[in-house]
Amino acid sequence: QVQLVESGGGLVQPGGSLRLSCAASGTIFSINAMGWYRQAPGNQRELVATITSGGITTYADSVKGRVTISRDNAKNTVYLQMNSLKPEDTAVYYCNAQVRQRLAVPYVSDYWGQGTRVTVSS
Repeated sequence: QVQLVESGGGLVQPGGSLRLSCAASGTIFSINAMGWYRQAPGNQRELVATITSGGITTYADSVKGRVTISRDNAKNTVYLQMNSLKPEDTAVYYCNAQVRQRLAVPYVSDYWGQGTRVTVSS
């Protein structure tokens, strides 16, 4: 199995910064895309940013210019640097990874972390 563990959430004032981390562990042969999603109360889960194993990134329009996603392939870890945070960024942030568990298994499976809460408030 594969486990994703997020960290770095918390309470921050508007305009502040946070850095989220997500480490994948378990039976991992390779990881394709990794990403961050978020879900605010009463809303559906939405994409924040993704990054491929080769470093190609995508961002939601709502966070472009304020958020940077990066990854350390050697550590199976993805990061989300969030700057100029706004109250509307308040949500539970979830890490996602597309994992190929074994060489003999030619497909990837989606895994999710438990989420880390980010609250932006004065």
